[in-house]
Amino acid sequence: MSAGLNVGEDLNRLDPEHRRWCIEAVRRVRAEGNRSADTHLLTVPLPPGWGIDLYLKDESTHPSGSLKHRLARSLFLYALCSGWLAPGRPVIEASSGSTAVSEAYFARLIGVPFIAVMASSTSADKVRLIELHGGECHFVERASEVYDVARELAGTTGGHYMDQFTFAERVTDWRGNNNIAESIYEQLSQERYPEPDWIVLTAGTGGTSATIARYARYSGRATGICVADPENSAFMPGWVAGDRSVTTGVPSRIEGIGRQRVEPSFLASGVDRMMQVPDAAAIAAIWHLESLIGRRAGGSTGTGLWAALRIVAEMHSQGRNGSVVALLCDPGDRYLNRYYSSDWLAAHGLDIASYLDRLRAFTETGKL
Repeated sequence: MSAGLNVGEDLNRLDPEHRRWCIEAVRRVRAEGNRSADTHLLTVPLPPGWGIDLYLKDESTHPSGSLKHRLARSLFLYALCSGWLAPGRPVIEASSGSTAVSEAYFARLIGVPFIAVMASSTSADKVRLIELHGGECHFVERASEVYDVARELAGTTGGHYMDQFTFAERVTDWRGNNNIAESIYEQLSQERYPEPDWIVLTAGTGGTSATIARYARYSGRATGICVADPENSAFMPGWVAGDRSVTTGVPSRIEGIGRQRVEPSFLASGVDRMMQVPDAAAIAAIWHLESLIGRRAGGSTGTGLWAALRIVAEMHSQGRNGSVVALLCDPGDRYLNRYYSSDWLAAHGLDIASYLDRLRAFTETGKL
């Protein structure tokens, strides 16, 4: 029994005003989801004779411009329904960019302040988008500091630390409710290979791979789940070793994916395969994608696309028909001064020329 209470004393925690605010905030977030159309499933051209279809789930068309829109919506609903948010109290997040953009969008939607804690190396275009949605950016020198600083800020401001890296794997209803996995399978239902051999993902929190892996099993699919990982990430070495304590000393150059630690939301047991992708190969893949479909995408898309094309090459060499799905995570216009800048690539020692040659020859040779 709490100190200061007499036996039989009624303790009433219900605040009618706060409950009314919460109900309205949930309504706004759900209404936003209701009026947001589903994202497209794009085809990536391959030689017809191969009997293999490659698709990109285009998550860049969400209102806040990335795959993280789904996560941010789920995080806000989870926090609201758990009673963690309050009017006037800020939402704090540790983020490398896209999640912060999407959370700033939803914070403004329900009328609360938003602060993103991020590395000072985050692209200026993402900072601009966060501020465009009314958010504030708090920079740290080392990417590994974002967790503790975000938690401290929540304590000093009386706000709530959203903590995407812990909650991403649990906030989305993995059994359906128009999650990304259900959407992919529904959109493939009229295709010649409606059950993909592989869905290829990248991991920042691990929330998307957890959702898709669980839904695939729940709905009785045999689809393999492949996570493509960039250089300097702890996810793949941790998965290979079966050791969640693995860390790396250098942050990823591919914004939004690859972490220096194995994040709590990364469901290693749901992943069937991992593939490490050189950063130069990932960037070459998005340059090549633009030549194929006229669309620019971010580095996380390139990481997944390179891995997906590697799988297509394997299937072709084995004479197997089927389909593969990867994700177009966010638009390339957020990275014009990075992945699409020859000066930036040279400064970071990234030579994409040989990978571009391999990609251009791919449809002729079937090898990558």
